[in-house]
Amino acid sequence: MMYFSRLKTWTVLGVCLAGLLLCLPNLFAPPTNWMPWRTIHLGLDLRGGSYLLLEVDMTTVMKERLDSLGDNARQTLRRAGITRFVVSVQQAQQRLLVRINDADKQAAAMTAQRELAAATVPGQRPDLLFDTQDDGQITITLSPVALKERAAAAVAQSIEIVRRRVDETGVSEPIIARQGDARIIVQLPGIEDPNRIKQLLGKTARMTFRLTDETANMTGAPPPGVDFLPMEGKGGQKIAVRRRVEVDGANLTDARAGQNSQNGEWVVNFTFDSLGTRRFAEISRANVGHPFAIVLDDKVISAPVIREPITGGRGQISGSFTAASATDLSVLLRAGALPAPLTVVEERSVGPELGADAIRAGAIALAVGFVLVMVFMAVFYGLFGWFANVALLANLILMAAILSLLEATLTLPGMAGILLTLGMAVDANILINERIREEVRNGRSPLNAMEVGFQRAFSTIIDSNATAFLAHVMLFAFGAGPVRGFAVTITVGIVTSIFTATMLARLFMVRWYASTRPSVLPV
Repeated sequence: MMYFSRLKTWTVLGVCLAGLLLCLPNLFAPPTNWMPWRTIHLGLDLRGGSYLLLEVDMTTVMKERLDSLGDNARQTLRRAGITRFVVSVQQAQQRLLVRINDADKQAAAMTAQRELAAATVPGQRPDLLFDTQDDGQITITLSPVALKERAAAAVAQSIEIVRRRVDETGVSEPIIARQGDARIIVQLPGIEDPNRIKQLLGKTARMTFRLTDETANMTGAPPPGVDFLPMEGKGGQKIAVRRRVEVDGANLTDARAGQNSQNGEWVVNFTFDSLGTRRFAEISRANVGHPFAIVLDDKVISAPVIREPITGGRGQISGSFTAASATDLSVLLRAGALPAPLTVVEERSVGPELGADAIRAGAIALAVGFVLVMVFMAVFYGLFGWFANVALLANLILMAAILSLLEATLTLPGMAGILLTLGMAVDANILINERIREEVRNGRSPLNAMEVGFQRAFSTIIDSNATAFLAHVMLFAFGAGPVRGFAVTITVGIVTSIFTATMLARLFMVRWYASTRPSVLPV
């Protein structure tokens, strides 16, 4: 226990030196962009920034499910050879009513409608309940349990897409977490004006490619299967667009802002996957000379005329873009479409002055706590107390090194965790010194007292820290936001405190004893 080989000695010192080197990037700016420069990031409460609380519009999720269900119901009935029917959607009751006018076809209609339940994603429970009435009416209701699962999936998908969009803007260390059943918290450190982020997050960004109806009369009501959609940037001008989606934006694999080589205008260049490439080639080949509308969130952003078949799976969107708008559109397309619109429920901005005050108060608390702990250890344990103080300083350095390596976000709870870790770290040194003092009083020799003291304190240190470690791992697993930051700080501190107390402080004691050979220990 009290023997340190040369390899072990250099390993302990090497770990401490590596920790010191990993802390240095926090003090300097990165010299070049290509060099890995991992640092601790400051959270919203320390650095300042913006806080957004978003809510997923579940009504839209259910409406789209019912509309899709209605279209599928009509298609299954036609495939079954049934032509006389009425399908109506009741949004408030979350159900579909199918009335069959031919009594002989009712059984076939029921069989056809049950195919809708079998068409759900494999592994998911059917979300439809069927009921047949005597008058030939079939009621298809969305199951409450399946509705809840669909809502949860919509929120999870929204969180992932929000994270992608925020990451594309370059915001460092955003915090994106779920709150309740349908809300999302977004914290953006360093962003004092969140308007651009709000615009990116507020758009559903569902892009579709549709054919236009060149024969529609724009003065009256739109004919069946056609929508009159406004043109982006055309002052209320509308264009007749068929409802049928020829190519979906979900088939896009990439989108980048660029400039047209001929006129220098900003455009968005996009690329399709194999399915989108094949479908886009078929549509463009069959409609040469006709306009092809590019629709984003029910607005036509461009309606170019197809001059020749487009078979390469690449295209270009033009529409009086600026550099910023072209970049924002490419970000939206790369991140994907939201399953439902997001509404900003709450918005707060935290200035950097509040962060500076919090940093100053936290630094003062940390410094005062550290000094008081050092004074306590020096007064009560003498030279061994100073060994513990050096180990305590190394503990802080190693904590900062690991947090830098993880590129963790430091918040006020995290700073409180660091201060709490100091008290937990010095507990291990107190246990060791008290055990050594007790063995000295029992009449053991200095070397024997140190040996037995470390052995008997070691198991207690491991047991106490293991329970604390497990508790904070659970706190990280089930917590959110600043709570997780607090848990990360404590768990890192537990690991480093065990190392510095049982390895570094013991190394100091062993080297001191080997050089002085004292007859009495300074405890």
